[in-house]
Amino acid sequence: MIEAERRQKLLRRLAIGCVVLLLAISTLSAFLRLTRAGLGCDDWPQCYGQALLAQQRGEGDTFVEQPLVLVARFAHRVAASAALLVIVLMLWIAWSVRPRVRRAVVLAAVLLALALMLAVLGRWSSAARVPAVAIGNLAGGLLMIALCWQLARAPRGADPIRRGRALRVAFGAAACMLLLQIASGAIVSAGYGGLACPDLWTCDANGLSWRALDPFVAPRLSGAGFGNPDGSLLQQVHRLGAVAVALLLVPLAVAAWRLGARLKALLVLGLLIAQGALGASLVAFGLPLPLALVHSLVSGVLLAACVDLALAA
Repeated sequence: MIEAERRQKLLRRLAIGCVVLLLAISTLSAFLRLTRAGLGCDDWPQCYGQALLAQQRGEGDTFVEQPLVLVARFAHRVAASAALLVIVLMLWIAWSVRPRVRRAVVLAAVLLALALMLAVLGRWSSAARVPAVAIGNLAGGLLMIALCWQLARAPRGADPIRRGRALRVAFGAAACMLLLQIASGAIVSAGYGGLACPDLWTCDANGLSWRALDPFVAPRLSGAGFGNPDGSLLQQVHRLGAVAVALLLVPLAVAAWRLGARLKALLVLGLLIAQGALGASLVAFGLPLPLALVHSLVSGVLLAACVDLALAA
């Protein structure tokens, strides 16, 4: 029994370390993807999407990696390799603990499957033209953070949220909707629609092609330095999705507060407010790279909070 407790404690410590690694990997991956798109470049916004535009014109890959990008790419590979090793070790420990905790084994197995999927996607990530690759990388990485956090949580008795089974199911649905919202954000980013709407209220999507929302179709760029002409449609869908997620999560957080899960409810509400402020700031300040990275990171933490409430145990 003492040996089992030691292994479970080791499993939780490894899971905490894995969460840190996955947060670093997600941030580095977003940095590599966004710098390739042109965010943070010297002649912004004229450089926006120029690397992809050159590829579409048959001029080859014209993107020149700066020293900081090379360091970030190396750090990303090291962190990804370390995370894969930690996940394999966590699965072995979860399987070997007696009595075996089925929940831990399932979580570790799903983490390993996602890690292998992302490793395969990594072959096409650096020069991918279709948004589907960015969606897989972003959503898969953030989902791994959420699941790994479940392994890191130590059991602390009965959770108040357990008394509201319907609420747990609702938070599960909210987590799925949030994943869809993250996917729509990835389409905006990989579809070069970041500059399509000049402010929070001007975003006309009339007459634009719905094919812009197809994640397996490469975006068509105008060449004028402002990205995708269909980007306003992408932005409008993403903004409406953000409103829908907020309208779902706010009452759910209030219900969780009433059941007694006050810290978790406050976390969800705080993250929602922060994400809304970050989204507005991205529009107001013209996609500054640091804000875009924080926006991606906060979405991952919000997803982890929703999954935590859905899997409360």
